[in-house]
Amino acid sequence: MKFSTFLKPIVLACTLASSMVHATEEVNIYTTREPGLLQPLLDQFTKDTGVKVNTVFVKDGLAERVTNEGNRSPADILMVVDIGRLTELSEKGLAQPIKSAVLEDVIPPQYRDPNGEWFALSLRDRILYVAKDLDLDHFTYEELADPKWKGKVCIRSGQHPYNTSLISAFIAHNGEAKTEEWLKGIKANLARKAAGGDREVARDILAGICDIGIANSYYVGRMRNEKEGSEQRQWGDAIKVIRPVFASAKDGGTHANVSGAVVAKYAPHKENAVKLLEYLVSDKAQAMYAKINYEYPVRKGTELDPIVASFGEFKADALPMSEVPKNRQKASELVDKVGFDN
Repeated sequence: MKFSTFLKPIVLACTLASSMVHATEEVNIYTTREPGLLQPLLDQFTKDTGVKVNTVFVKDGLAERVTNEGNRSPADILMVVDIGRLTELSEKGLAQPIKSAVLEDVIPPQYRDPNGEWFALSLRDRILYVAKDLDLDHFTYEELADPKWKGKVCIRSGQHPYNTSLISAFIAHNGEAKTEEWLKGIKANLARKAAGGDREVARDILAGICDIGIANSYYVGRMRNEKEGSEQRQWGDAIKVIRPVFASAKDGGTHANVSGAVVAKYAPHKENAVKLLEYLVSDKAQAMYAKINYEYPVRKGTELDPIVASFGEFKADALPMSEVPKNRQKASELVDKVGFDN
């Protein structure tokens, strides 16, 4: 046997083995997150670990897509914002339980599934935007319905998941009947139709349409970091921030939603999926969440973006996140019942 003939099968086997090893060094993500906010984190993960990340950005219908793909789905991680959409993945049987000492050590119990099927990666608190010249330094969510704010409140649709989660938390704290009255009160106080986005709340405060409004904190970081003189920079500079609390809650605290992820039920690269989730709660990745996305890290002790830090100490509502999705359907029904968006 010629030497070359003897070596060929060995070389071929080694090449295939190398290819197989290379093929496993990847992880596939389906996500509804904005590419500009997530991609820097994924690029850093690949740089630090050598694991390639293949990302499918999905605007709508993520759960339906994975359901239709069934056990042939290439998805390893499903990543979304909003606790309702996160727990929905688990409820639809699209996630698998993960046991990770790292995730359990870093993520407080309030922000992860007791069965290990979903994990929050960052927090997004729902705060009060206030006209800068308004003499106001504290607020409760209940006060949004106070008649003294008649014609002075701006807010996006009550059916938007950000507001549905807030209303769900309100139900958990105050019950259904009081929540209905609260929504009627806010509806009566609206300066304009409940619509648009969170940044439009700041825009309309600058325009003098309203004095106060509910929106997420990270938009303030985005607006105030826009180019000097730009429209959004002017919107962000026109407001100050107050963190409301639930007057009815004993411990106090501001409602915060989450971004988070699950490991897909049929993940072909499960090991790398867990590796990525653990990376996303590392010191480095959590600092990027704070500085790129202006979100609150789930990892304690992470340095905040200076703009977000200027809002003062953040104390989250103590209500377990798992309680919020339980009231979402009722919250949505109440929004329709009082004609909140009409």
